[in-house]
Amino acid sequence: MPYFNAATFRFLRDLAANNNRAWFAANKPRYEDVLRGPFLRLIADLQAPLAKISTHYRADPRPQGGSLFRIHRDTRFASDKTPYKTWAGARFAHERRREIEAPSFYLHVQPRDCFAGGGIWHPGSPTLKKIREFLADNPAAWKKATRGKAFRDRFEFRGEALTRPPRGFDPGHELIADLKRRNFAAVQGIPEALACSDELRPFVVDTFRRIAPMIDYLCAAVELEF
Repeated sequence: MPYFNAATFRFLRDLAANNNRAWFAANKPRYEDVLRGPFLRLIADLQAPLAKISTHYRADPRPQGGSLFRIHRDTRFASDKTPYKTWAGARFAHERRREIEAPSFYLHVQPRDCFAGGGIWHPGSPTLKKIREFLADNPAAWKKATRGKAFRDRFEFRGEALTRPPRGFDPGHELIADLKRRNFAAVQGIPEALACSDELRPFVVDTFRRIAPMIDYLCAAVELEF
């Protein structure tokens, strides 16, 4: 049985057009029925297959404090004061994420921009430096994880990068393009029709399995088990 359907994406489009507390309060049953509830069910159904990929990663279906991001935006320091996210996302985190800044698997549902993948997004300066140093010292394993045809055919890296080589790194290094990255996250797009089909769960599992070597590499870079 599919988790999402046309009503899911209709709700998100309607929310984007009516991003205010009064509208959301009146339409909260829709949110629960077509988005939050199905997403929590999908997270629960990903627990067993994710454990086969890595016993150190968690698919946590708890309504609060689990894998699913809250729909409410943190507007304290944002110029955009709209109160709700117009997308839904789930982070499948490492069991030690509260101790160490860790890479994650990720699933994102949004009109015209659904995707699955993983990596580490906006790492702090100490973590970023550690990853870059590991890349500089271990290029072969990174190339094996991210330069093969199976990876290149399915994934694209997202996020900003430096225009110049980071300080202290060789501008002629064979991985200089990767060393310039400020994020190490790659994603596979999901067509809306697939997101609304019963093929979504196996597709996400396969995506996580294919990106696992990159997650494994990033775990090694920050001295985490995979």
